[in-house]
Amino acid sequence: MPFGPPPVPPLPLAYDAATDRAREECAVFGIFGTPDAAAHTALGLHALQHRGQEATGLVAHDGDRFNAHRDQGHVGDVFSSRAVMDRLVGTAAIGHNRYSTTGAPNPKNVQPLFAELDLGGVAIAHNGNLTNAHTLRADLIRQGAIFQSTTDTEVILHLMARARGRMVDRLVEALFQVVGAYALVLLTQRKLVGVRDPYGVRPLVLGRLGDAYILASETCAFDIIGAERVRDIEPGEMVVITEDGLESFHPFPPVAPRPCMFEYIYFARPDSIMGGKSVHAVRKAIGRELAREAPADADIVVPVPDSGVPAALGFSEGAGLPFDLGIIRNHYVGRTFIEPTNEIRHLGVRLKHNANRAVLEGKRVVLIDDSIVRGTTSVKIVRMVREAGAAEVHMRVASPPIRYPCFYGIDTPDEAALLASRLSVEGMANYIDCDSLAFISLDGLYRALGEPGRDPARPRYLDHYFTGEYPIPLVDEEDGSRTRQLTLLREAV
Repeated sequence: MPFGPPPVPPLPLAYDAATDRAREECAVFGIFGTPDAAAHTALGLHALQHRGQEATGLVAHDGDRFNAHRDQGHVGDVFSSRAVMDRLVGTAAIGHNRYSTTGAPNPKNVQPLFAELDLGGVAIAHNGNLTNAHTLRADLIRQGAIFQSTTDTEVILHLMARARGRMVDRLVEALFQVVGAYALVLLTQRKLVGVRDPYGVRPLVLGRLGDAYILASETCAFDIIGAERVRDIEPGEMVVITEDGLESFHPFPPVAPRPCMFEYIYFARPDSIMGGKSVHAVRKAIGRELAREAPADADIVVPVPDSGVPAALGFSEGAGLPFDLGIIRNHYVGRTFIEPTNEIRHLGVRLKHNANRAVLEGKRVVLIDDSIVRGTTSVKIVRMVREAGAAEVHMRVASPPIRYPCFYGIDTPDEAALLASRLSVEGMANYIDCDSLAFISLDGLYRALGEPGRDPARPRYLDHYFTGEYPIPLVDEEDGSRTRQLTLLREAV
Protein backbone atom coordinates (compact mmCIF):
# COMPACT_ATOMS: atom_id res chain seq x y z
CA MET A 1 0.00 0.00 0.00
CA PRO A 2 1.26 3.57 -0.59
CA PHE A 3 2.47 5.36 2.51
CA GLY A 4 1.89 8.96 3.44
CA PRO A 5 -0.95 11.24 4.51
CA PRO A 6 -3.91 12.20 2.38
CA PRO A 7 -4.11 15.79 1.16
CA VAL A 8 -4.76 18.33 3.87
CA PRO A 9 -5.04 22.13 3.73
CA PRO A 10 -1.59 23.78 3.82
CA LEU A 11 -0.33 25.10 7.12
CA PRO A 12 -0.53 28.89 7.33
CA LEU A 13 2.77 29.47 9.09
CA ALA A 14 6.35 28.81 8.08
CA TYR A 15 7.72 25.64 9.60
CA ASP A 16 11.16 24.29 10.44
CA ALA A 17 11.04 20.81 8.89
CA ALA A 18 13.55 19.42 11.38
CA THR A 19 11.27 19.85 14.39
CA ASP A 20 7.63 19.68 15.42
CA ARG A 21 7.73 20.72 19.03
CA ALA A 22 6.46 23.57 21.12
CA ARG A 23 9.53 25.32 22.44
CA GLU A 24 10.30 26.63 25.90
CA GLU A 25 11.10 30.30 26.23
CA CYS A 26 14.29 30.14 28.26
CA ALA A 27 16.12 29.24 31.44
CA VAL A 28 17.36 31.38 34.34
CA PHE A 29 20.06 30.79 36.94
CA GLY A 30 21.43 32.90 39.79
CA ILE A 31 23.93 32.36 42.59
CA PHE A 32 25.05 34.55 45.51
CA GLY A 33 27.96 34.08 47.91
CA THR A 34 30.72 32.11 46.18
CA PRO A 35 34.01 33.21 44.58
CA ASP A 36 33.31 30.93 41.59
CA ALA A 37 29.90 32.47 40.79
CA ALA A 38 30.47 32.73 37.03
CA ALA A 39 31.77 29.17 36.66
CA HIS A 40 28.86 27.77 38.66
CA THR A 41 26.43 29.83 36.58
CA ALA A 42 27.91 28.59 33.30
CA LEU A 43 27.63 25.00 34.51
CA GLY A 44 24.07 25.57 35.65
CA LEU A 45 23.17 27.03 32.27
CA HIS A 46 24.76 24.03 30.59
CA ALA A 47 22.42 21.74 32.54
CA LEU A 48 19.50 23.94 31.45
CA GLN A 49 20.52 23.98 27.77
CA HIS A 50 17.35 22.10 26.79
CA ARG A 51 15.28 25.18 27.67
CA GLY A 52 16.99 27.41 25.11
CA GLN A 53 19.64 26.93 22.44
CA GLU A 54 19.79 30.18 20.51
CA ALA A 55 21.85 32.36 22.84
CA THR A 56 23.17 32.58 26.36
CA GLY A 57 24.50 35.26 28.68
CA LEU A 58 25.96 35.84 32.12
CA VAL A 59 26.41 38.88 34.36
CA ALA A 60 28.61 38.73 37.50
CA HIS A 61 29.27 41.34 40.18
CA ASP A 62 32.63 41.56 41.95
CA GLY A 63 31.68 44.05 44.67
CA ASP A 64 32.70 46.99 42.52
CA ARG A 65 31.50 46.47 38.96
CA PHE A 66 29.28 44.30 36.79
CA ASN A 67 31.06 42.00 34.36
CA ALA A 68 29.06 40.56 31.48
CA HIS A 69 29.32 38.30 28.44
CA ARG A 70 26.49 37.42 26.04
CA ASP A 71 26.53 35.72 22.67
CA GLN A 72 24.65 33.58 20.20
CA GLY A 73 25.14 29.83 20.50
CA HIS A 74 25.23 27.07 23.06
CA VAL A 75 26.59 27.47 26.57
CA GLY A 76 29.57 25.20 25.91
CA ASP A 77 30.65 27.37 23.00
CA VAL A 78 29.95 30.81 24.47
CA PHE A 79 31.72 30.13 27.79
CA SER A 80 34.49 27.80 26.61
CA SER A 81 37.20 30.46 26.51
CA ARG A 82 39.42 30.93 29.56
CA ALA A 83 39.79 34.59 28.60
CA VAL A 84 36.02 35.04 28.76
CA MET A 85 35.65 33.28 32.10
CA ASP A 86 38.58 35.19 33.62
CA ARG A 87 36.74 38.45 32.91
CA LEU A 88 33.57 37.30 34.67
CA VAL A 89 34.85 37.96 38.16
CA GLY A 90 32.41 38.08 41.05
CA THR A 91 30.83 36.40 44.05
CA ALA A 92 27.32 36.72 42.62
CA ALA A 93 26.01 36.11 39.11
CA ILE A 94 22.91 35.48 37.04
CA GLY A 95 22.59 33.77 33.66
CA HIS A 96 20.08 33.07 30.96
CA ASN A 97 19.51 30.70 28.02
CA ARG A 98 17.36 31.94 25.17
CA TYR A 99 15.17 29.61 23.17
CA SER A 100 15.54 28.95 19.44
CA THR A 101 13.28 30.79 17.03
CA THR A 102 12.71 30.74 13.31
CA GLY A 103 14.11 33.69 11.42
CA ALA A 104 17.11 35.84 12.16
CA PRO A 105 18.01 36.15 15.87
CA ASN A 106 18.38 39.57 17.44
CA PRO A 107 21.63 39.92 19.42
CA LYS A 108 20.09 42.78 21.44
CA ASN A 109 17.63 40.31 22.97
CA VAL A 110 20.32 38.14 24.55
CA GLN A 111 19.94 38.22 28.32
CA PRO A 112 20.55 39.04 31.10
CA LEU A 113 19.67 42.62 30.27
CA PHE A 114 21.58 45.32 32.16
CA ALA A 115 20.72 48.93 32.97
CA GLU A 116 22.22 51.73 35.04
CA LEU A 117 19.48 53.27 37.17
CA ASP A 118 19.87 56.19 39.54
CA LEU A 119 20.34 53.70 42.41
CA GLY A 120 23.01 51.74 40.55
CA GLY A 121 23.28 48.92 38.08
CA VAL A 122 20.77 46.10 37.74
CA ALA A 123 20.80 42.94 35.63
CA ILE A 124 17.67 40.90 34.96
CA ALA A 125 16.82 37.56 33.33
CA HIS A 126 13.29 36.39 32.62
CA ASN A 127 11.52 33.16 31.76
CA GLY A 128 7.94 33.61 30.57
CA ASN A 129 5.90 36.14 28.64
CA LEU A 130 4.07 39.33 29.55
CA THR A 131 0.63 39.48 27.95
CA ASN A 132 0.41 43.26 28.22
CA ALA A 133 3.93 43.92 26.93
CA HIS A 134 2.79 45.67 23.75
CA THR A 135 0.41 47.95 25.65
CA LEU A 136 3.04 48.89 28.24
CA ARG A 137 5.74 49.33 25.62
CA ALA A 138 3.59 51.68 23.55
CA ASP A 139 2.78 53.76 26.65
CA LEU A 140 6.43 53.94 27.69
CA ILE A 141 7.56 55.01 24.22
CA ARG A 142 4.94 57.76 24.25
CA GLN A 143 6.47 58.91 27.55
CA GLY A 144 9.91 59.11 25.95
CA ALA A 145 11.41 55.69 26.73
CA ILE A 146 14.01 54.44 24.27
CA PHE A 147 14.05 50.66 23.88
CA GLN A 148 17.16 48.76 22.85
CA SER A 149 15.55 45.34 22.31
CA THR A 150 12.27 43.72 21.31
CA THR A 151 12.03 41.60 24.44
CA ASP A 152 9.24 42.12 26.95
CA THR A 153 11.81 41.89 29.75
CA GLU A 154 13.05 45.38 28.91
CA VAL A 155 9.59 46.71 29.79
CA ILE A 156 10.26 45.70 33.40
CA LEU A 157 13.53 47.70 33.46
CA HIS A 158 11.81 50.81 32.13
CA LEU A 159 9.05 50.49 34.72
CA MET A 160 11.67 50.14 37.45
CA ALA A 161 13.47 53.26 36.19
CA ARG A 162 10.25 55.26 36.64
CA ALA A 163 9.44 53.85 40.07
CA ARG A 164 10.62 55.19 43.43
CA GLY A 165 12.16 53.72 46.54
CA ARG A 166 14.69 50.94 46.98
CA MET A 167 15.55 48.64 44.09
CA VAL A 168 13.39 45.80 45.42
CA ASP A 169 10.47 48.21 45.95
CA ARG A 170 10.86 49.38 42.37
CA LEU A 171 10.75 45.80 41.13
CA VAL A 172 7.54 45.17 43.06
CA GLU A 173 6.00 48.37 41.69
CA ALA A 174 6.97 47.35 38.15
CA LEU A 175 5.55 43.84 38.54
CA PHE A 176 2.25 45.22 39.81
CA GLN A 177 1.87 46.82 36.39
CA VAL A 178 2.65 43.76 34.27
CA VAL A 179 0.33 40.93 33.37
CA GLY A 180 1.52 37.48 32.35
CA ALA A 181 3.82 34.67 33.37
CA TYR A 182 7.31 35.18 34.72
CA ALA A 183 10.10 33.66 36.72
CA LEU A 184 12.75 36.33 37.24
CA VAL A 185 16.23 36.56 38.66
CA LEU A 186 17.64 40.03 39.28
CA LEU A 187 21.11 41.07 40.40
CA THR A 188 22.00 44.38 42.01
CA GLN A 189 25.21 45.53 43.65
CA ARG A 190 24.26 43.86 46.93
CA LYS A 191 21.34 41.53 46.25
CA LEU A 192 20.17 38.53 44.27
CA VAL A 193 16.39 38.57 43.86
CA GLY A 194 14.12 35.81 42.60
CA VAL A 195 10.40 36.18 41.95
CA ARG A 196 7.66 34.02 40.51
CA ASP A 197 4.34 35.26 39.14
CA PRO A 198 1.26 34.77 41.38
CA TYR A 199 0.03 31.79 39.34
CA GLY A 200 3.43 30.10 39.41
CA VAL A 201 3.22 29.39 35.69
CA ARG A 202 6.97 29.17 35.13
CA PRO A 203 9.17 27.20 37.53
CA LEU A 204 11.81 28.61 39.89
CA VAL A 205 13.61 26.61 42.57
CA LEU A 206 15.90 27.48 45.46
CA GLY A 207 19.11 25.59 46.17
CA ARG A 208 22.13 25.75 48.43
CA LEU A 209 25.83 25.12 47.89
CA GLY A 210 27.64 25.57 51.17
CA ASP A 211 26.86 29.14 52.23
CA ALA A 212 25.79 30.17 48.73
CA TYR A 213 22.14 30.40 47.68
CA ILE A 214 21.09 29.43 44.16
CA LEU A 215 18.01 30.12 42.03
CA ALA A 216 17.31 28.11 38.89
CA SER A 217 14.57 27.08 36.50
CA GLU A 218 15.08 23.40 37.34
CA THR A 219 16.83 21.26 39.94
CA CYS A 220 19.03 19.57 37.33
CA ALA A 221 21.07 22.80 37.46
CA PHE A 222 21.84 22.03 41.11
CA ASP A 223 22.96 18.48 40.43
CA ILE A 224 25.70 19.48 37.99
CA ILE A 225 27.47 21.62 40.64
CA GLY A 226 26.75 19.40 43.64
CA ALA A 227 24.21 21.73 45.21
CA GLU A 228 21.16 20.64 47.17
CA ARG A 229 17.54 21.49 46.46
CA VAL A 230 15.95 23.48 49.26
CA ARG A 231 12.44 24.08 47.91
CA ASP A 232 10.39 25.61 45.12
CA ILE A 233 9.92 29.35 45.11
CA GLU A 234 6.20 29.62 45.79
CA PRO A 235 3.79 31.23 43.33
CA GLY A 236 3.76 34.96 44.02
CA GLU A 237 6.84 34.76 46.25
CA MET A 238 9.85 37.04 46.13
CA VAL A 239 13.13 36.05 47.77
CA VAL A 240 15.88 38.58 48.45
CA ILE A 241 19.35 37.17 49.09
CA THR A 242 22.10 39.29 50.66
CA GLU A 243 25.19 38.76 52.78
CA ASP A 244 22.81 38.61 55.77
CA GLY A 245 20.89 35.63 54.35
CA LEU A 246 17.54 35.11 52.65
CA GLU A 247 14.28 36.97 53.17
CA SER A 248 10.95 35.90 51.70
CA PHE A 249 8.02 38.15 50.77
CA HIS A 250 4.58 37.67 49.22
CA PRO A 251 3.87 41.15 47.81
CA PHE A 252 1.04 40.19 45.43
CA PRO A 253 -2.61 39.39 46.13
CA PRO A 254 -2.96 35.59 46.36
CA VAL A 255 -4.62 33.61 43.59
CA ALA A 256 -5.07 29.86 43.07
CA PRO A 257 -1.74 28.61 41.62
CA ARG A 258 -1.70 27.21 38.07
CA PRO A 259 1.76 25.79 37.24
CA CYS A 260 2.24 24.81 33.61
CA MET A 261 1.34 21.20 32.77
CA PHE A 262 3.70 21.10 29.81
CA GLU A 263 6.72 21.25 32.10
CA TYR A 264 5.80 17.72 33.20
CA ILE A 265 4.82 16.51 29.73
CA TYR A 266 7.81 17.74 27.77
CA PHE A 267 9.84 20.80 28.76
CA ALA A 268 11.54 19.93 32.03
CA ARG A 269 14.45 17.52 32.07
CA PRO A 270 13.30 14.11 33.36
CA ASP A 271 15.84 14.11 36.20
CA SER A 272 14.44 17.36 37.64
CA ILE A 273 12.15 17.64 40.65
CA MET A 274 9.29 20.02 39.97
CA GLY A 275 6.56 20.90 42.44
CA GLY A 276 7.97 18.19 44.70
CA LYS A 277 7.43 15.55 41.98
CA SER A 278 9.97 13.62 39.96
CA VAL A 279 9.39 14.59 36.34
CA HIS A 280 10.49 11.12 35.20
CA ALA A 281 8.04 9.45 37.59
CA VAL A 282 5.19 11.66 36.39
CA ARG A 283 5.92 10.81 32.75
CA LYS A 284 5.94 7.10 33.53
CA ALA A 285 2.62 7.53 35.34
CA ILE A 286 1.25 9.27 32.23
CA GLY A 287 2.27 6.24 30.19
CA ARG A 288 0.58 3.81 32.59
CA GLU A 289 -2.60 5.88 32.54
CA LEU A 290 -2.47 6.02 28.75
CA ALA A 291 -2.15 2.22 28.59
CA ARG A 292 -5.22 1.92 30.81
CA GLU A 293 -7.26 4.40 28.78
CA ALA A 294 -6.16 3.43 25.27
CA PRO A 295 -4.76 -0.12 25.06
CA ALA A 296 -3.56 -1.50 21.74
CA ASP A 297 -3.34 -5.04 20.39
CA ALA A 298 0.37 -4.96 19.61
CA ASP A 299 3.72 -6.69 20.03
CA ILE A 300 6.06 -3.93 21.15
CA VAL A 301 6.16 -0.42 22.65
CA VAL A 302 8.53 2.03 20.96
CA PRO A 303 9.20 5.65 22.07
CA VAL A 304 9.87 8.60 19.83
CA PRO A 305 13.17 9.58 21.45
CA ASP A 306 14.05 11.19 23.69
CA SER A 307 10.98 12.83 25.17
CA GLY A 308 8.71 9.84 24.60
CA VAL A 309 10.91 7.39 26.53
CA PRO A 310 9.52 7.72 30.10
CA ALA A 311 5.88 7.55 28.93
CA ALA A 312 6.74 4.54 26.76
CA LEU A 313 8.28 2.80 29.78
CA GLY A 314 5.08 3.46 31.71
CA PHE A 315 2.90 2.27 28.84
CA SER A 316 5.00 -0.89 28.57
CA GLU A 317 4.52 -1.60 32.29
CA GLY A 318 0.82 -0.81 32.18
CA ALA A 319 0.09 -2.83 29.05
CA GLY A 320 2.41 -5.75 29.78
CA LEU A 321 4.14 -5.29 26.41
CA PRO A 322 7.90 -5.32 25.82
CA PHE A 323 9.68 -1.98 25.45
CA ASP A 324 12.41 -1.56 22.85
CA LEU A 325 14.31 1.15 21.01
CA GLY A 326 12.81 0.91 17.55
CA ILE A 327 13.92 4.46 16.72
CA ILE A 328 17.47 5.68 17.29
CA ARG A 329 18.17 9.38 17.74
CA ASN A 330 21.31 11.11 16.53
CA HIS A 331 22.24 13.33 19.49
CA TYR A 332 24.80 15.34 17.54
CA VAL A 333 22.35 17.10 15.24
CA GLY A 334 20.78 20.39 16.28
CA ARG A 335 19.07 22.47 13.66
CA THR A 336 19.17 21.25 10.08
CA PHE A 337 22.69 22.17 9.03
CA ILE A 338 22.02 22.56 5.30
CA GLU A 339 19.60 24.73 3.36
CA PRO A 340 17.73 21.91 1.62
CA THR A 341 15.71 21.78 -1.54
CA ASN A 342 12.06 20.76 -1.23
CA GLU A 343 13.00 17.20 -2.14
CA ILE A 344 15.79 16.99 0.41
CA ARG A 345 13.72 18.82 3.06
CA HIS A 346 11.53 15.73 3.46
CA LEU A 347 14.59 13.83 4.66
CA GLY A 348 15.09 16.30 7.52
CA VAL A 349 13.70 14.09 10.25
CA ARG A 350 16.20 11.36 9.36
CA LEU A 351 18.98 13.65 10.45
CA LYS A 352 17.65 13.18 13.98
CA HIS A 353 15.85 9.81 13.90
CA ASN A 354 16.51 6.50 12.21
CA ALA A 355 14.43 3.32 12.31
CA ASN A 356 15.92 0.23 13.94
CA ARG A 357 14.74 -2.38 11.41
CA ALA A 358 15.87 -5.34 13.49
CA VAL A 359 13.42 -4.30 16.23
CA LEU A 360 10.51 -3.14 14.05
CA GLU A 361 10.27 -5.61 11.17
CA GLY A 362 7.08 -7.65 11.23
CA LYS A 363 5.92 -6.15 14.54
CA ARG A 364 2.69 -4.46 15.55
CA VAL A 365 4.13 -1.31 17.09
CA VAL A 366 2.74 1.05 19.72
CA LEU A 367 4.53 4.34 19.02
CA ILE A 368 4.63 6.71 22.02
CA ASP A 369 5.22 10.45 21.64
CA ASP A 370 4.80 13.26 24.16
CA SER A 371 2.62 15.51 21.98
CA ILE A 372 1.50 16.36 18.47
CA VAL A 373 1.73 20.00 17.46
CA ARG A 374 1.52 20.40 13.68
CA GLY A 375 1.81 16.70 12.99
CA THR A 376 4.47 16.97 10.30
CA THR A 377 7.14 15.07 12.20
CA SER A 378 4.60 12.41 13.23
CA VAL A 379 3.91 11.81 9.53
CA LYS A 380 7.60 11.24 8.84
CA ILE A 381 8.14 9.05 11.90
CA VAL A 382 5.18 6.77 11.11
CA ARG A 383 6.26 6.47 7.48
CA MET A 384 9.79 5.61 8.57
CA VAL A 385 8.55 2.91 10.97
CA ARG A 386 6.35 1.39 8.25
CA GLU A 387 9.19 1.42 5.74
CA ALA A 388 11.31 -0.47 8.28
CA GLY A 389 8.81 -3.31 8.06
CA ALA A 390 6.36 -2.69 10.91
CA ALA A 391 3.13 -4.62 10.34
CA GLU A 392 0.98 -2.03 12.15
CA VAL A 393 1.62 1.34 13.79
CA HIS A 394 -0.61 2.42 16.67
CA MET A 395 0.23 5.89 17.93
CA ARG A 396 -0.38 6.90 21.55
CA VAL A 397 0.24 10.43 22.77
CA ALA A 398 1.17 11.44 26.33
CA SER A 399 -0.81 14.68 26.24
CA PRO A 400 -4.36 15.57 25.21
CA PRO A 401 -4.82 17.12 21.75
CA ILE A 402 -3.21 20.58 21.60
CA ARG A 403 -5.94 22.82 20.17
CA TYR A 404 -4.99 26.27 21.49
CA PRO A 405 -1.81 28.40 21.38
CA CYS A 406 0.16 29.61 24.38
CA PHE A 407 0.72 33.24 25.34
CA TYR A 408 2.52 32.57 28.63
CA GLY A 409 6.06 31.78 27.54
CA ILE A 410 5.89 28.75 25.25
CA ASP A 411 6.54 29.20 21.55
CA THR A 412 3.57 27.49 19.89
CA PRO A 413 2.07 28.12 16.46
CA ASP A 414 -1.10 30.04 15.85
CA GLU A 415 -4.29 28.07 16.45
CA ALA A 416 -4.89 27.44 12.74
CA ALA A 417 -1.55 25.64 12.46
CA LEU A 418 -2.27 23.20 15.31
CA LEU A 419 -3.34 19.89 13.78
CA ALA A 420 -5.84 19.09 16.56
CA SER A 421 -7.59 22.44 16.06
CA ARG A 422 -8.35 21.56 12.43
CA LEU A 423 -8.97 17.81 12.48
CA SER A 424 -10.76 15.24 14.63
CA VAL A 425 -8.72 12.43 16.19
CA GLU A 426 -9.85 10.19 13.34
CA GLY A 427 -8.84 12.84 10.84
CA MET A 428 -5.46 13.18 12.53
CA ALA A 429 -4.94 9.41 12.33
CA ASN A 430 -5.66 9.52 8.61
CA TYR A 431 -3.31 12.46 8.14
CA ILE A 432 -0.49 10.79 10.07
CA ASP A 433 -1.29 7.43 8.41
CA CYS A 434 -1.28 5.32 11.57
CA ASP A 435 -3.56 2.33 12.18
CA SER A 436 -4.96 3.93 15.34
CA LEU A 437 -4.39 7.12 17.31
CA ALA A 438 -5.29 7.95 20.90
CA PHE A 439 -4.40 10.71 23.35
CA ILE A 440 -4.43 10.62 27.12
CA SER A 441 -7.54 12.30 28.50
CA LEU A 442 -7.26 15.54 30.46
CA ASP A 443 -8.59 13.77 33.56
CA GLY A 444 -6.04 11.02 32.98
CA LEU A 445 -3.26 13.57 32.82
CA TYR A 446 -4.42 15.05 36.12
CA ARG A 447 -4.52 11.56 37.65
CA ALA A 448 -0.93 10.96 36.55
CA LEU A 449 -0.04 14.15 38.43
CA GLY A 450 -1.62 12.83 41.61
CA GLU A 451 -5.01 14.54 41.32
CA PRO A 452 -8.39 12.73 41.27
CA GLY A 453 -9.11 14.42 37.95
CA ARG A 454 -9.63 17.95 36.66
CA ASP A 455 -11.89 20.11 38.80
CA PRO A 456 -13.48 22.51 36.26
CA ALA A 457 -14.27 25.01 39.01
CA ARG A 458 -10.68 25.07 40.31
CA PRO A 459 -8.15 23.51 37.93
CA ARG A 460 -4.87 22.73 39.63
CA TYR A 461 -2.67 23.28 36.56
CA LEU A 462 -2.40 25.59 33.59
CA ASP A 463 -4.01 23.54 30.81
CA HIS A 464 -5.09 26.13 28.23
CA TYR A 465 -3.36 24.16 25.45
CA PHE A 466 -6.16 21.62 25.74
CA THR A 467 -9.11 23.64 27.09
CA GLY A 468 -8.72 27.15 25.70
CA GLU A 469 -9.10 28.57 29.23
CA TYR A 470 -6.64 31.42 29.79
CA PRO A 471 -6.64 32.37 33.49
CA ILE A 472 -4.24 35.30 33.03
CA PRO A 473 -5.77 38.07 30.89
CA LEU A 474 -4.46 38.36 27.33
CA VAL A 475 -4.38 42.14 27.41
CA ASP A 476 -2.67 42.71 24.08
CA GLU A 477 -4.93 40.12 22.47
CA GLU A 478 -8.06 41.70 23.93
CA ASP A 479 -6.91 45.11 22.68
CA GLY A 480 -7.03 43.77 19.13
CA SER A 481 -3.26 43.49 18.82
CA ARG A 482 -3.14 39.81 17.85
CA THR A 483 -0.54 40.17 15.13
CA ARG A 484 1.68 42.40 17.25
CA GLN A 485 1.24 40.11 20.28
CA LEU A 486 2.32 37.06 18.31
CA THR A 487 5.31 38.96 16.94
CA LEU A 488 6.34 40.01 20.44
CA LEU A 489 5.86 36.47 21.72
CA ARG A 490 8.18 34.99 19.12
CA GLU A 491 10.79 37.67 19.67
CA ALA A 492 10.51 37.62 23.47
CA VAL A 493 12.94 36.17 25.97
